Amino acid sequence: MKIKIEIDEALTEDEVVIRCQSLTEQIGSIQRAISDIISTKERFCFYKDTTEYYLPLDSILFFETEGGEIHAHTKDDIYRTKYKLYELEEILPGCFMRVSKSTILNTNHIYSIHRNLTAASVVAFGGCHKQVFVSRYYYKPLVSKLEEKRLHQ
Repeated sequence: MKIKIEIDEALTEDEVVIRCQSLTEQIGSIQRAISDIISTKERFCFYKDTTEYYLPLDSILFFETEGGEIHAHTKDDIYRTKYKLYELEEILPGCFMRVSKSTILNTNHIYSIHRNLTAASVVAFGGCHKQVFVSRYYYKPLVSKLEEKRLHQ
């Protein structure tokens, strides 16, 4: 596989082109990695009281349903969003994953998972006290996703 970078100062926007003989698993992984890098730098609009905040997605630890609203949690704060969880599932990059009926988390920020065989497991995040519960249904897919990420680093 060749990697080639061309600099064109006439471009108004950066462009990434992948040329391949066929769409292999490796090419698909490259495309997903590039998409994840680009989309985690995107800024979403969040709300707190009467103020709008534009935060990068990579600062979000998890989204959670609470009292009929969707809240985005960072290490230090909580913001509201106008999206529903099912809408977030469709637009968030691959590093985000639903882990329960009411929670989507950012797998890039997972510090530990305390497994519980009879109930929900608990995910802790590095550098803060916040935790989320992972239902038994989502535990294996979460561990698989983390293992896949570890192998591709």
